[in-house]
Amino acid sequence: MRPPAFWQDDASRGSAALTRALLTPLGALYAALGTRRIARATPQRAGIPVICVGNLTLGGTGKTPVVRALVEQLRQDGLRAASLSRGWKGRLDGPVRVDPDHHTAGDVGDESLLLARTGEAWIARDRAAGALAMRAEGVDVIVMDDGHQNPSLHKDLSLIVVDGEAGWGAGRVFPAGPLREPVARGLARADAVIVMMPDGETQPDYRRLQLVDSPLPVVRAWLEPGEAPPEGRLLAFAGIGRPQKFYDALARAGGELAETASFPDHHAFSNPELERLADLAAAHRARLVTTEKDWVRLSPDWRKQVAAWPVEVRFSAPAHVSDLLRQSVDGAAKPG
Repeated sequence: MRPPAFWQDDASRGSAALTRALLTPLGALYAALGTRRIARATPQRAGIPVICVGNLTLGGTGKTPVVRALVEQLRQDGLRAASLSRGWKGRLDGPVRVDPDHHTAGDVGDESLLLARTGEAWIARDRAAGALAMRAEGVDVIVMDDGHQNPSLHKDLSLIVVDGEAGWGAGRVFPAGPLREPVARGLARADAVIVMMPDGETQPDYRRLQLVDSPLPVVRAWLEPGEAPPEGRLLAFAGIGRPQKFYDALARAGGELAETASFPDHHAFSNPELERLADLAAAHRARLVTTEKDWVRLSPDWRKQVAAWPVEVRFSAPAHVSDLLRQSVDGAAKPG
């Protein structure tokens, strides 16, 4: 599904406001059930550090690139770090270590398959079982992709990623808005916030994000191209949380966009859809290009015809991020 317009519409009157008002009681119930589930849980300790990269909203905020960057940072520090994902929309329950040469997105989900291209990645519907399996296999540190609202596994460091442009949307809990839980409640369980911006120059509106008086460390981050965009005219398509972010990034990097085509998040592209995109690209004398996350969902034959444009996360204060990681790893190693 695509996020409904009223999730982002801050107007106090009109149909958007009426829809939100009608759905707000359901949002309150959703929030209450989540709070009760977290309060009643007894988180399992994995016996190794667990770093959770989560968010408070539905849809893409940039968590997966952050996870990939943290795994790489920990690996450079000499630790065997691996990501742990639920395996969203994959058929396997896990725990299983993802093999990009063997598994498909249909097996393990697109996010874990993307993470496995650059580092060790695992999936498990049962996060606690996954963590214990990873420890048994010799993993030193777990970086969990999503799971801030999952109370089954003890977290040694909880990072919240928020899209600095979209923010918290209309500030309502699902289905009245994009929030998984109230902002204040979610931030109360976090250790730091990462605000994803479109580039390294744009400053977030910290007041709108409710972070002006927050005691939490706040780090600004953005995505930079891993390489230059493909040359020539491009037909860009994407099935991610906010496809426009991908198109804007391509354009800023110098990509010549002839046309774009957007699909729902985690969309499974069919052959007829890809053939139509290929025909449209041919009509524009353009080349097909998509995100890495979309590219891993394509069949091997289509991967040969579509370019994947990689991006990498950059932090405004990389030393601060390194300190957070080191403190969490060192703290988890201490008894008690």
